[in-house]
Amino acid sequence: MEATRNVLLAAWMEEHGHSSASLAEAVNLAMERVTGRAGGHDGSSVRAWKSGRTRWPNTATRKGLEAVTGLSSTDLGFVARGGAKSNPGLNQEDPDMKRRTLIGGLAATAAAAAAAPGSAPRRIGISDINRLQSRFTEIIARDHRHGGQLTIEQRAAALADEALNLQNAGSATQRVRSNLYAAAAAFRSSAMWAAIDGRRYIDAQRHMREAQALAEMSGDQAIKFRIWSHAGSMYRHMGRPSDAFAANDVARGLHITRRDPMFASLGLARQAAIHGAAQERTGTRRAFDQAQEAMDRADPRAPRPVWLVAFYDQAELDSLALSAYLALGEYQTAEAHAHRCLASLRPHLQRSRTITLTRLAHAQLAQGEAEAAVAAAMKVPAAAATQHARVSRMLDEFGAALRATAPGSLNVQTWTEHSAAWRTSA
Repeated sequence: MEATRNVLLAAWMEEHGHSSASLAEAVNLAMERVTGRAGGHDGSSVRAWKSGRTRWPNTATRKGLEAVTGLSSTDLGFVARGGAKSNPGLNQEDPDMKRRTLIGGLAATAAAAAAAPGSAPRRIGISDINRLQSRFTEIIARDHRHGGQLTIEQRAAALADEALNLQNAGSATQRVRSNLYAAAAAFRSSAMWAAIDGRRYIDAQRHMREAQALAEMSGDQAIKFRIWSHAGSMYRHMGRPSDAFAANDVARGLHITRRDPMFASLGLARQAAIHGAAQERTGTRRAFDQAQEAMDRADPRAPRPVWLVAFYDQAELDSLALSAYLALGEYQTAEAHAHRCLASLRPHLQRSRTITLTRLAHAQLAQGEAEAAVAAAMKVPAAAATQHARVSRMLDEFGAALRATAPGSLNVQTWTEHSAAWRTSA
């Protein structure tokens, strides 16, 4: 008997901007939260569901699908075998209840924010969302000033919980509830990035899982992109390029990259950086050329999220190129991108300036320009040199390379005295 295509599932995926790979990831995460065991699905699993080859997934998979979509398995177009019913407990709940079930422990403190018994329920509205968004802007600003700090990570995580608490603090429209989930996901993604930047990768992965679940419940394409793009960067820094490519491909597969070339550009620029880490020269150049072309096509006046507007521009594209070509050992090209980045970097991007100066020092030293390299490294602020985990590590590696290439030189003496003064002032 020929399989009948599941048009309902395909339509839901199209509406919510899911590729087969991204839905598989979302269902795997939901299965872990709902059943306690992570799912093992991939894009081929979802294609089997859509094609009708798999007409009735197993119980755990159906629970994951129902938690992600807020719909019953039958409403998603699956056909029960022998009259079996989709999970009755989930079917009888409204979509909001299904979503609250998914976040489970994330909202454990929500009861404290709920109205007292017998009192009129509070109405949660757009003003609450706006207040959260203003605080999100503050987190973004702190990250660009300092980066990687544990206090930023903790503050962002606390604000994510606060956004979730509002779900149980009163009544709200579905639109407001979706925005609350999006706000919580945004804060979690900032906590994730702070942990990545501080090289606290176990914590980053925990924030990532929570952010991904919240983003799925919000339906917000932009925040989904941010989280998966961050995941790609995390795996790149961890030295896991295959995982980095897979995560970044999920971000690049979202519909928002086809609607807005600026998102496409960022996805391609980060893809190029992963190619660089994986020592793939042709892929690096091709992806950067495509990233530049997409940026040139983007409408600079188009409305975009604050987190994207705050950092992604030509300077950031050059910063990612610097990282890639430094990893490839193409030091002259890397240095050129470093100078381009520094020339156009906006003043509030202090963390980016620090990282760019550190990478510039490495590129110059590798070309035998020790004096220029030390001068660049000495421009790094003491606070970043001693408190930013990534910068501290890169500067330690710079010092070791300098001593190896020019032992006993005046440049080594200058650098040793300068770095000692940093540690004294910290």
